[in-house]
Amino acid sequence: MGTLRMAYSTSEPHPRRPRPRWWAELLMLAVVYPAYSAGRLLAGGDVPAAVDHGLAILRMEKALFLNAEHPLNRLFTSTPALGIPADFAYASLHYLVTPLVLIWLFRRRPARYRAARTWLMLATFLGLAGFVLLPTSPPRLLGAGNGFVDTMAQYSSYGWWGADASAPRGMGGLTNQYAAMPSLHVGWALWCGLMLWRHARTPLVKWLGAAYPVVITLIVMGTANHYFLDAVGGVVVIVAGALLTRPALRAVDGATAAAARFGAGRPSAVTAPRRRPSPIVSGGCETSAGERFPGQRTRTRTSSASPADDSPAAAR
Repeated sequence: MGTLRMAYSTSEPHPRRPRPRWWAELLMLAVVYPAYSAGRLLAGGDVPAAVDHGLAILRMEKALFLNAEHPLNRLFTSTPALGIPADFAYASLHYLVTPLVLIWLFRRRPARYRAARTWLMLATFLGLAGFVLLPTSPPRLLGAGNGFVDTMAQYSSYGWWGADASAPRGMGGLTNQYAAMPSLHVGWALWCGLMLWRHARTPLVKWLGAAYPVVITLIVMGTANHYFLDAVGGVVVIVAGALLTRPALRAVDGATAAAARFGAGRPSAVTAPRRRPSPIVSGGCETSAGERFPGQRTRTRTSSASPADDSPAAAR
């Protein structure tokens, strides 16, 4: 936690930076999220390898006495009062709480929003890399002999999701069900909890933020959607995202400054109009001493006149 706090607190080099434009953030989301979803779908092709990876994780957990999924799954399966709310939470909070925390940061903590958003994006793409490199079957999709019950399928008549995934009915094919490692449900929940704990003003909201990732971890294991080590993987990508945030922001700021200098050094296409020389009234001619223009009045002699002024008058 100390490493996360240090990485995040120093990740924003300009704390008084103006708030980002909301339309630019929406445009970024419109580009990044479909790219993430497409990459997630592309990562789910090798089903046999995903099942093998899931079984390997399960064997490792049993060897390390970390297998908390089986007792939690039996509890959620036998107790609808726990299993049904858990399925609703799994299918919805991931997509509701995280955007709400982002919007709250944008409005209430604009100086910290840019670093927080970058942190979340980096962790998400690290998770996508995990899906590609290590496709993993969740416990609910392993063979029945492994002792897991798919609570999403068991309680599908109570929700909007179908029997094949947490997606809306008939749209299970639009999600990659073999992307269990790492658990971004846990990773995003941890990010939300850290943001609320650090930036919320009331103790109640702070403690709700602290409890949120713990509850999500229990839910993802009890519904047989993730292993305990998947949750650990979600924590790892969040920590890695925090450590990469400051270098990423420095790189973006450096590229922006270089682009601004390059634009300032280029000659402008619109040149300033030439200033016309002011006309010379005398046309470049000079008058000699004592010469008068026609109609010019003769200067009145005064006692303070210079000798040069007196000489023409004495000559007359």
